[in-house]
Amino acid sequence: MGLEFKDYYAILGVPRTASQDEIKKAFRSLARIHHPDVSRDKKGSEDKFKEINEAYEVLGTPENRSKYDTLGADWKRGAPAQPPPGSNGGGRRNRGPSGGQEFNFGGTGFSDFFEHFFSQSGRRGGPGFDRYDSGDAGGPSRGQDLEGDLAVSLNEVLEGSVRSVSVKSTNPQTGQVETETFKVRVPIGVKEGQRIRVTGKGSSGFGGGKAGDLYLSVRLSPHPDLEVDGNDLHTEVLIAPWEAALGATVSVAGLEGALQLKVPTTTANGQQMRVRGRGLPRLEAPVERGDLYVRVRVEMPHELNEDERTAWQALAAVSKFRPRET
Repeated sequence: MGLEFKDYYAILGVPRTASQDEIKKAFRSLARIHHPDVSRDKKGSEDKFKEINEAYEVLGTPENRSKYDTLGADWKRGAPAQPPPGSNGGGRRNRGPSGGQEFNFGGTGFSDFFEHFFSQSGRRGGPGFDRYDSGDAGGPSRGQDLEGDLAVSLNEVLEGSVRSVSVKSTNPQTGQVETETFKVRVPIGVKEGQRIRVTGKGSSGFGGGKAGDLYLSVRLSPHPDLEVDGNDLHTEVLIAPWEAALGATVSVAGLEGALQLKVPTTTANGQQMRVRGRGLPRLEAPVERGDLYVRVRVEMPHELNEDERTAWQALAAVSKFRPRET
């Protein structure tokens, strides 16, 4: 089962010289277009959205981006690829008493290319890794535990979901590719890095031994407008200077859609407001959900027409406000 090279720069539509801010801006712009909640083409947008998320998972993190850049552009023309420094080095082959078994995941939100080079779990290292519960030599042996990553959206954290996941493996004895598909429950309030155990869906046992387990490590998919801080969410809203001075009601991004937020008079640039109970589930505490924090950014006009200039001059003439030294 070969790997298809993923050109993450092309997916985000940015050059290899793009800054981290440019990469973040490109991700947010594309994510807002292809998010399944807003796109008419649900299936096509879902696949595109997964691609965008995966590209940002790699390029949006300087460490992962550096690893990706070491792969070299020649690989997509057939040259061999060396695993990036610090990667799992292709921990895709599960070895046991009867040899090796290569496998790929489907339905996890990540491509095999990503899992091969950028998986945090490495598809190994679970409680059953390199352990075979065998009795006598040559007797029944428990199959190896497998690990992979599972991309989970913030809406799935809020509502929970049932995902269809498949494991495609190459039988080391027959060489045949076998695929098994099953359901995985994503619980409400799942955390970044939490592992979901799927019993009996690891590698097959040997000599009549039980199969190992599958462990899926949760990776929260980046959101175009919201950032996660524990159970709290953070976002930003742009307002005009007169809205900051006079107060206004503005629309801000929320997990369940746009929210109407009342901005009080004389709101300062950078001021943060809290919307209670609009964060992620916090089921282990008395408060069921975290909060949404909105940072206000006052944006000045880029240019003034004559009427605007006159109005600002009139304000300057009557205002007693003077900036205070910090």
